Amino acid sequence: MAASPSPSPPPARPTAPAPVPPKPHWAPHGAEPPFPWLRPTIRIRLTLLYGGMFLIAGILLLSIIYLLAVQAVGVGQKLPFQVVSGQVRVSSDVCPNLSTLHDSTVFNDALNDCVGQQRQRALDRLLSRSLMALLGLSVIAFAFGYAMAGRVLSPLGRITRTARQVAGSDLSRRIKLDGPDDELKELADTFDEMLERLERAFTAQQRFVGNASHELRTPLAINRTLLEVQLSDPGAPPELQQLGKTLLATNERSEQLVEGLLLLARSDNQIVERGPVDLAEVAGRAIDQVRSEAADRAVELRGERAPVVVEGNGVLLERVALNLVQNAVRYNLPAGEGGWVSVDTEAQHGQAVLVVANTGPVVPAYEIDNLFEPFRRLRTERTGSDKGAGLGLSIVRSVVRAHGARIHAEPREGGGLVMRVTLTL
Repeated sequence: MAASPSPSPPPARPTAPAPVPPKPHWAPHGAEPPFPWLRPTIRIRLTLLYGGMFLIAGILLLSIIYLLAVQAVGVGQKLPFQVVSGQVRVSSDVCPNLSTLHDSTVFNDALNDCVGQQRQRALDRLLSRSLMALLGLSVIAFAFGYAMAGRVLSPLGRITRTARQVAGSDLSRRIKLDGPDDELKELADTFDEMLERLERAFTAQQRFVGNASHELRTPLAINRTLLEVQLSDPGAPPELQQLGKTLLATNERSEQLVEGLLLLARSDNQIVERGPVDLAEVAGRAIDQVRSEAADRAVELRGERAPVVVEGNGVLLERVALNLVQNAVRYNLPAGEGGWVSVDTEAQHGQAVLVVANTGPVVPAYEIDNLFEPFRRLRTERTGSDKGAGLGLSIVRSVVRAHGARIHAEPREGGGLVMRVTLTL
């Protein structure tokens, strides 16, 4: 649903809204490589190590055998005998020219040449067949090394699968690796002990958050009720009415702070309850909640929100959009200077993207990270500003991380910020 524009600025200061900057094409984070089977895993490296060592050893062994064979057959050496005199008739299919020679000297030279050729031919055959045998054995060695590397590294694969399951907030998973008491079993046992401590810590944290939610909300709710009852009394003096309004505003701010702290504590964990959530609908609800405040500040709401469905927690994702839009409205240009907030949702490179851009004061790039810290604002911290409790962007970052997503902030040219939340489809 397109946002309606705010009232036009006064004629005394006509200023056209600044154009929305073009959207750059962002490469998806953590995208799969084009050839995942070429990834240099430990198994591939061990296979190459085993096969390479066998190949080197085979080449050395073949070289030694070849040199010994050269010495054994005596390549380049003359025959240990020769024909001295007399007529010798030789019939040979290998060296047919011997049958036509009758001179003893010429016959001896031809005989040496023929035997030398036969020696060289025998060595060439030995070398070629040995190389073919080495090639076949190398293939077998690489296949055997790959299988053995997979068997040796199977405990690491089990540890990796358990770690991924734990990353999905299943802290009850354990490796429980069987086998010999070696380094891998020691690693698995250490990992199990760490998971045990983490599970106890998270359980204690969840228990504390539940108790704090009750203990902190109840007194504040009682105070708010008493103040509202007192303010409803028409006979109360004006001084008491003013004091009651001041205390009620302070109590409301304390309630917002408590809610923000509890949400921040809860959202630091992974989201267990997930469902299909349309980012366009979430962004639209956030815009509806800040529409009156944007009108009071003369901030125009704009943007294109294409339907993009993701898996997540709808309540928390709506809080993300609401906090981003509220910050964009509150930290904007003064009324009448053409301030605007653009809220867009779209699908890019297989990912869902929520972009909130706004005009406003110039934000130095080195202060971007500080904005996501609790109780921090631009050039201030822990102030009593009426713009919020200073937890908005901290909650946004925590909820985004809990969804396995990421948020990127960058200063906008001319002032303001561009917030980009990227979730997996």
